[in-house]
Amino acid sequence: MLFSELGLRAELLRAVEETGYSEATPIQQQAIPHVLAGTDVLAGAQTGTGKTAAFTLPLLDRIHRTRSRGPRRIRALVLAPTRELAAQISESVRTYGRYMHFKSAAIFGGVSARTQTDKIRKGLDIVIATPGRLLDLAEQNEIDLSSIEILVLDEADRMLDMGFIRDMRKIFRLLPERRQNLLFSATFSDEIRKLASGLLDKPAEIQVATRNKPAERVSQLVLPVDKRRKRELLSHYIGRHDLRQVLVFTRTKHGANRLAGQLETDGISAAAIHGNKSQGARTRALGDFKSGKVRVLVATDIAARGLDIDALPYVINYELPHVPEDYVHRIGRTARAGREGQAISLVCVDEHKLLAAIERLLGFKISKETTPGYEPDPRIKSEPVGQQRGQRQATKSPGSEKPASKKPGSKKQPSKKRRRNKPQANADATPARRRRRRRRAPQRAV
Repeated sequence: MLFSELGLRAELLRAVEETGYSEATPIQQQAIPHVLAGTDVLAGAQTGTGKTAAFTLPLLDRIHRTRSRGPRRIRALVLAPTRELAAQISESVRTYGRYMHFKSAAIFGGVSARTQTDKIRKGLDIVIATPGRLLDLAEQNEIDLSSIEILVLDEADRMLDMGFIRDMRKIFRLLPERRQNLLFSATFSDEIRKLASGLLDKPAEIQVATRNKPAERVSQLVLPVDKRRKRELLSHYIGRHDLRQVLVFTRTKHGANRLAGQLETDGISAAAIHGNKSQGARTRALGDFKSGKVRVLVATDIAARGLDIDALPYVINYELPHVPEDYVHRIGRTARAGREGQAISLVCVDEHKLLAAIERLLGFKISKETTPGYEPDPRIKSEPVGQQRGQRQATKSPGSEKPASKKPGSKKQPSKKRRRNKPQANADATPARRRRRRRRAPQRAV
């Protein structure tokens, strides 16, 4: 179906045509008419299927049709889990609405709030925000959400995973009861359906792909390797196949920094992107990656949400995620908009259970290919990743505390609590009493 058949305004169709699109994707074909009609929507679609345009285009159409004279007021709110996703949605709003008269802004942390509050005071029609920063501004009375007509939750499953549910509920209480609600998610879960049941009113439910399944155009491959040789194999594979624009996933921020530095040492230009990076550093890293200045972008799961990279050919899992659904999100960064992509996973013996969980979710075994010279050592025993993580998180575990050395005949040392109590008594004494004690001290010494 063509975009021109969906009932969108001419200004929007012109902008869509200039971006190079003419035919709507399945999620766009089904969602746009419902949003235009003012119906609540519960939509599940894979990453890369065009779901951002599925709510952005009709949202802009409705905002334009129902605009009124007078001071600008915020009429549409889009909530996203990460800065990158909020920035990407904001860019889509500007791109598709280039021939329409409205004002929008992205509100998220990691940057100065003053610039954002200045934009709010000047008047906005659409706000794209992360829950944390938006709630901070609302509690400071810097933003008024009482005129919201359309609420959009994008990547709602990730917002729940990141623990935003309390902030989201506080934000919901600041909104008018009568509004249109749109919930878009890459995957559905029982928690998402519970959220939807309390938020949506007789929604149109749209599911354009099998639950938690990756795009069909993603070819998947597992490279077995010992853990200590992963970085070596990664550099070898990238160099041997002359890979360009490679998105590499690690589990931790520290791991992303370390791997990016090691790749640079190997002569492969790389940059890391994660939550501890400033927004400016993240934007520069992403810009360098898109332009080709940086060959490899190393990212964590949260930071990668919302990365919109045209024709990204390769995704490499340097470490498998703990949650199988995150694997689907990761490889969904490639094979977007009908293109093809490749997802490669470096798997050590510690990650065999994680791989099995992913394959159960997918419903099939992923092809495996051993790289000559990097064959895993069968003598290495498995140390489950989940167990290792649990040990790190434990405050006390058997054998974790170093036993105190005790010599035969040594006296028992006073406890720390007893040593702290004595100076506390002196601390409670009045200044005059302390002076009298100091004067009497030499007499006792004699």
